[in-house]
Amino acid sequence: MPYQTLRAEMDHHTLVITINRPDKLNALNQQVMQELDAVMDRVYKFPEIRSVIITGSGEKSFVAGADIKEFQSLSKADATALAKKGQSIFFKIENSPKPVVACVNGFALGGGCELAMSCHFIIASENALFGQPEVNLGIMVGYGGSQRLTQKVGKARAMELVVTGNTINAAQALEYGLVNYVVPQADLIAKATSLLAASHSKAPVAVANSIKAVNAAWDESVNGFDTEADLFGACFITDDCKEGIQAFLEKRKPEFKGH
Repeated sequence: MPYQTLRAEMDHHTLVITINRPDKLNALNQQVMQELDAVMDRVYKFPEIRSVIITGSGEKSFVAGADIKEFQSLSKADATALAKKGQSIFFKIENSPKPVVACVNGFALGGGCELAMSCHFIIASENALFGQPEVNLGIMVGYGGSQRLTQKVGKARAMELVVTGNTINAAQALEYGLVNYVVPQADLIAKATSLLAASHSKAPVAVANSIKAVNAAWDESVNGFDTEADLFGACFITDDCKEGIQAFLEKRKPEFKGH
């Protein structure tokens, strides 16, 4: 499927999604969001996609925020609907049954920071810059930033960042626990690919259930321990579980089929 604002390319069972608006520092407009929604539908649908990388085009920016021109004439109702739509798309990323890694190559500001945080983990280039500067425009975070940033770095640091609009560099983001690794920009994709290759060798149902269980820790509508126990039990009725246990006993590498 052709996209106007994204590139989507398969690389050894990993779908590499590149936000491709370098002249706008890959800012999120409505078309980008619609295409992100559509490409994530592909991720859910096709079993040959085992993992996802999301990055930005060029060396300056992952996503430098939202396209502010689209905000000029929004009513309260329009803005609320826009936020809810953005949140639903980022929930789709967060709840993906396949691991999603953000490779942050430069600016990850506003909606860009929120997009990165919706991924399962973040690898940052040494020149990455993170922040929620929406208050500088007289608005606030709207795509889940107040919630995910608090989950990731704690209330005190999240409050400071969203209230002041200050930014943090890659080293600070690593110290805060916002990112998993900081690497030279040239090594971003390779680092993500090596991590995802490890997940590809595991049973897909076990990986999907593990993602769901970790996400349940932040879902107030469920008991995370009950969710974990149920998903643990569900793994035991899969063929991959039988294969994994048998392979362990036979001291050989398992051959998982995804069911």
